Amino acid sequence: MRKLLVTSGLAAIVLTGILCRKPDAAFPESNYDPRLSGGAATVFNSGSKAFSEMIPGMSAYDQFVHELGDKLFEQTFVTAPAPLYPGLGPRYNNVSCISCHHNDGKGTPTAGLPTSSLLTRISIPGVDAHGGPLAAPGFGTQLQDKAIAGWTPEINLDIAYRDSVFTFPDGTQTVLHRPVYTINNPYMALPAGYMTSVRLAPPVFGLGLLDLIAEADLLRNADPDDADGDGISGRPNYIFNPFSLRREMGRYGLKANTSSLLVQVASAFTEDMGVTNYTFRNENYMDAPSSAALPDIADSLLDAVVFYIRTLAVPARRNVEQPEVVRGEKIFQQIKCSGCHTPTFQTGVEVRLPTLSNQRIHPYTDLLLHDMGAALADNRPDFEANGSEWKTPALWGIGLFPKTNGTPYYLHDGRARSLVEAILWHGGEAQRAKDAFVQLPSSDRDALVKFLESL
Repeated sequence: MRKLLVTSGLAAIVLTGILCRKPDAAFPESNYDPRLSGGAATVFNSGSKAFSEMIPGMSAYDQFVHELGDKLFEQTFVTAPAPLYPGLGPRYNNVSCISCHHNDGKGTPTAGLPTSSLLTRISIPGVDAHGGPLAAPGFGTQLQDKAIAGWTPEINLDIAYRDSVFTFPDGTQTVLHRPVYTINNPYMALPAGYMTSVRLAPPVFGLGLLDLIAEADLLRNADPDDADGDGISGRPNYIFNPFSLRREMGRYGLKANTSSLLVQVASAFTEDMGVTNYTFRNENYMDAPSSAALPDIADSLLDAVVFYIRTLAVPARRNVEQPEVVRGEKIFQQIKCSGCHTPTFQTGVEVRLPTLSNQRIHPYTDLLLHDMGAALADNRPDFEANGSEWKTPALWGIGLFPKTNGTPYYLHDGRARSLVEAILWHGGEAQRAKDAFVQLPSSDRDALVKFLESL
């Protein structure tokens, strides 16, 4: 179970609101402590549980709900009937949330194993009634590679890697790890023209802050026609919310294909574990009948998990005054990495959780879709996202992946094993920034990586 981290005296100052008031043009970034990536929702923990701390300043009741959600997040579900936590399956990808989101962070790209954090989306050409991916007959929109006794997994996924050597102009070499995915043993014939997208579980901390960024602020960074000619043309993904029954701007999921934390969490319970809930009442297999039965998980418990994720804090930056880190940040700006990885936003008002309210935060994402080029394309549309577009991932906490995950993995499917590899996979709208990185002297490349490691 996670415990509230008691930090330095700085936290007490933050919680008084001295550092949390709404900034204006006369109050520049230099007046903020650069360590506070999440504003008042920042905690000073750089260990293996850095992503697992609750935000400071919550009431005793809210801490109780957070801890309850934490317990459910870590709970292993089993097949029914069982006295506690039944409902797993009949087909599923994993048995708990924490099995995919290791230490509330990035997952592990190992297919078929209990530690695997991969899932495979599937659809066929066309769109459904709401403009979303068209379900593959017999499979739905996600492939489950595990099953309870008496059932057959939908598929087995095999991964092979083809390595290639990239040589920088100064002679430094890096090995790129290209995954090749093969679907084997489908329980029934796959439909003609099917499209798949293999994705790795992303971190779940800091989402309560991202949830409070005003849509108008996100849209200010959108430039779908590249009107400024910088080669970057980010745009929002508008999706159908199956709970509110409205068209909304997506901000969660690797293609911004979900608009609310409730739907994100509820769909993971159903699709990833086969655990039904009040948002998704039917089982995850395609021919599941409409069900009037009680959901596998109680409404209050689902809401507790949503609250848990909403109230996970952001780890503080480290080594912010080191000259190499400072220089790396300037290079990050100069070569236009910040064109997609927007450093700073202001959250809106949240009366119940003042630690999340009206905070200047540094997530390094614009939550928009960007064409990342052919090398990273999955060639599968997802609402308004095309087959080569991905949402800009937040970079806060990225320097702690080696501690929280053991072996760090980067990008949407975990193919990159280092930050340099991750940068070298960039293409499309990020091609100019990648090319500029390649041309840097090795000392400048190292400085940029040191900056990323400080986040």
